[in-house]
Amino acid sequence: MITTLLRRSLLDASKQATSINGILCHQLAPAKYFRVPAVGGLRDFSKMTFEKKKTSEEEEGSGDGVKVNDQGNKEEQLIVSYWGVKPMKITKEDGTEWKWSCFRPWETYKADLTIDLKKHHVPSTLPDKFAYWTVKSLRWPTDLFFQRRYGCRAMMLETVAAVPGMVGGMLMHFKSLRRFEQSGGWIKALLEEAENERMHLMTFMEVAKPKWYERALVISVQGVFFNAYLIGYIISPKFAHRMVGYLEEEAIHSYTEFLKELDNGNIENVPAPAIAVDYWRLEADATLRDVVMVVRADEAHHRDINHYASDIHYQGHELKEAPAPMGYH
Repeated sequence: MITTLLRRSLLDASKQATSINGILCHQLAPAKYFRVPAVGGLRDFSKMTFEKKKTSEEEEGSGDGVKVNDQGNKEEQLIVSYWGVKPMKITKEDGTEWKWSCFRPWETYKADLTIDLKKHHVPSTLPDKFAYWTVKSLRWPTDLFFQRRYGCRAMMLETVAAVPGMVGGMLMHFKSLRRFEQSGGWIKALLEEAENERMHLMTFMEVAKPKWYERALVISVQGVFFNAYLIGYIISPKFAHRMVGYLEEEAIHSYTEFLKELDNGNIENVPAPAIAVDYWRLEADATLRDVVMVVRADEAHHRDINHYASDIHYQGHELKEAPAPMGYH
């Protein structure tokens, strides 16, 4: 009843004037176009606007006005918000502008290539054996599907490898909130692992362009693995971390095979993607082989962290009781 009366009053008002008491109406279609003014201090959605950043070519009036930056984007937009949050202008040590928004200069590092790649945890308990053979069984369909397409294989591997750290960090975060206690730095350590694995994916996306069916496979595998690992971590964190440790051991093996293919000339040793050069502080003339080397070293560090976390649980302690190896690369 009230709604019907309100609708009729709005229609009658729209016939008399185009604008009445802040209500903007469209003369031809009053029932479709109107806007209620701000009420009680609330603002219309957001005051965010977009301004196009002029390039040197446009300022000089050259060309046809198409703006192209060094990353291949045709135009760049600056976001100006009512809330006063301004994007940071970051420069490198040499004074040049930092062009990545997905990570910052202080998050970059040089990988430790001296780490022992042959370390292996021999499964002795039943949960350890189950974790070990679960990982081994997952390798067979992966080998069958990708065979020697190691670029696509690495891409798929990283979409899975980035899940455990996020799940573990999320669950520890909720646990910390429920129990009003610190995590010993493990929340940040596990999220660092997830972010590092995601950067591996961003790098290999520049090398191997996934096909539509590979993208579909990623969605399916990630959905299944996320839920399975979530349940596994809730039931037994020591089993979950041990399984990831074995996954990382398999990742080391896969990247070692990748390097053999590069050395044998079966895969072209193309220049390293720009994102990899900045993230791992590689030399300017670094190649794909250098990228695979540093990624393999990262996987070895993740292997150590997860086996260590599992050992803490096996010894009857909680992760918070042992300082987390943050920044362990």
